[in-house]
Amino acid sequence: MSSPVKLIVTDDLQRSRLTVFFRILLALPHLVWLLLWGVVTFFAVIANWFATLVSGTPPQGLHSFISRYLRYEIHVGAYLYLIANRFPGFAGEPGYEVDVELPAPARQNRWTVFFRLLLLWPAFLLAAALTGGIGQRSVGGLLISVAFLGWFVGLFRARMPRGMRDAGAYGLSYNAQLSAYLFVLTDRYPNSDPQTALEELPAREDPIRLDVEDDLRRSRLTVFFRLLLAIPHIVWLFLWGIAVFVALVVNWFATLFAGRSPDALHRFLGAYLRYQTHVVAYIGLTANPFPGFLGEPGTYPVDLQIAPREEQNRWTVFFRMLLALPAALISAAYGGLFGVAAFLGWFVALVRGELPVGLRNAMALALRYQQQLNAYVYLLTPSYPYSGPIALAPVAADGAPPPAFPPDALVTPA
Repeated sequence: MSSPVKLIVTDDLQRSRLTVFFRILLALPHLVWLLLWGVVTFFAVIANWFATLVSGTPPQGLHSFISRYLRYEIHVGAYLYLIANRFPGFAGEPGYEVDVELPAPARQNRWTVFFRLLLLWPAFLLAAALTGGIGQRSVGGLLISVAFLGWFVGLFRARMPRGMRDAGAYGLSYNAQLSAYLFVLTDRYPNSDPQTALEELPAREDPIRLDVEDDLRRSRLTVFFRLLLAIPHIVWLFLWGIAVFVALVVNWFATLFAGRSPDALHRFLGAYLRYQTHVVAYIGLTANPFPGFLGEPGTYPVDLQIAPREEQNRWTVFFRMLLALPAALISAAYGGLFGVAAFLGWFVALVRGELPVGLRNAMALALRYQQQLNAYVYLLTPSYPYSGPIALAPVAADGAPPPAFPPDALVTPA
């Protein structure tokens, strides 16, 4: 099997307000050239498919030509979606601040080459959630959401937040892997794991964090009947949610007056949010065991850790719903990713009896962001949700595998 396709990000997060404002106009020459180059690449990909099917290895000339086009496509995408700042060249040469490392031609299985388009349908669904499409034909998804919000942030702050940049890079990384597999440049299937999307991820200790200690094994019987088995939890969530609505209103007034959430309300809303995490993780196959009904900490493989209450700025409390709107847009994109990963995971777990780590970690990332947003809206924390993937915790001394998201880590600026 060939080496993986890697996204290399050396961007320093600084943005020029002028080029951000005119980014789409500035990208027009690249989009035109990408279209023209893409016409030739289309025929080159067909020729590469036939040649690889016959010889088992992509010809060096075709591989180099298509690789250069793919690299240029990533450069243009990074510039257009504000993942990078510098105006890219037109030749697809290595060295751009958001670049892609592609493997050399290697032998591929002819059967997977022959059925390449059929094999890619699951990846197409994930790409729709992450980027909205293939290449520059994106119309939605996580990449578009962070680019839209990043335009406003870049215009006012002259920089791109690390979380938003990395979330967009995650989508761009998956797009690069998908295109490389589609173009028969590699026999490695696209990897949806956000932990491998970038070479470096920040280690963080957020007040709202998701601990994942799941072993990936799934019971085929409970997977098949998962929605039916979850009905009691769905009913209880609804009933508990009625009391939560009243508690939220009371908590808003109390926090606005006192500057911090009352301890009893903080614990009550935290327990509900933790229970909601357990139920959503169970329904989405992010975890396997049947959860309890009380939302107790440390009782489920996918658990939500909530820091003690702290002082909050009354102005941010007063405008909390308005402030949460940008995060809600990213949350909607992550919700699409969670739904697609859960849908695909159902079939895989039913056949294999386990869930791929990439799908599990993609759902964990989406779930973590959603619950950080909920905790922010519930006034359990003044910390805004962090939109990008974060690093794994170090492996324990006993050799146990690390959780998908770290319980203890160094603080890193957003």
